Amino acid sequence: MYIGGFQKNSLIDFPGTIACVVFTRGCNFTCPYCHNPGLVSVTAAPEGGGSDVGAGSNHGTPSRPDSPDQKEILKFLDKRKGMIEGVVVTGGEPTLQADLINFIQTVRQMGYKIKLDTNGTAPRVLETLFSQGLVDYLAMDIKTDTDHYPMVMKNPGLLDRVVESIALIMEKAPAYEFRTTCTKPFVTPAIMDNIGRMIRGAASYVLQPCSRNVDMLDPDFAAEDNHFLNADDMAALKAAVLPFVENTRIR
Repeated sequence: MYIGGFQKNSLIDFPGTIACVVFTRGCNFTCPYCHNPGLVSVTAAPEGGGSDVGAGSNHGTPSRPDSPDQKEILKFLDKRKGMIEGVVVTGGEPTLQADLINFIQTVRQMGYKIKLDTNGTAPRVLETLFSQGLVDYLAMDIKTDTDHYPMVMKNPGLLDRVVESIALIMEKAPAYEFRTTCTKPFVTPAIMDNIGRMIRGAASYVLQPCSRNVDMLDPDFAAEDNHFLNADDMAALKAAVLPFVENTRIR
């Protein structure tokens, strides 16, 4: 896999679990407020229009099973058995990695729980993970409602996959949360009403205000005051979605 970073200890990324975090490179979205701009691009990464890849595929980001970074991570995990409980795989967009499932299988065989963060553009990968019992917790980012998704997607043709992933997660994920980074113009009370209808009955939905004082994919985005929400704005967004998802909270 193309690994862009590794955090050896986290108490907040995997609910109820002491975990480490693996960051992959490459993303098929272009959210201007992205807080991990260094992970969005990678040499030879797909542009988002390729196959919904899985284990053993020859499509997507080239496999690097012998990457020194990956070897180092696996060596670390082997030494930390009994001290760390889980591994979070995030990005970028991890499902662009052609050997993601192989990596998760290896980590799973070492006895670790797995949490995967995704934007939902690879439902076939998710389906494989669920069917093989390879993931314990799934977090999917909901960027906006279906009308506005093309604003953040390199390939708007992937929208159907996002919608499919939502239904798949709600049906098959052992534990999950949907989450939205809240910033205008991608989220408003009206848009939030539409999102609520899209994920009606979800087990958990997390709203998080967009932090301003961080590196962003589009530095100019942070310069516009009207992109950012205050506490009252966040409360209004939560109120808009509560009729559809009872367990909605602001993080």
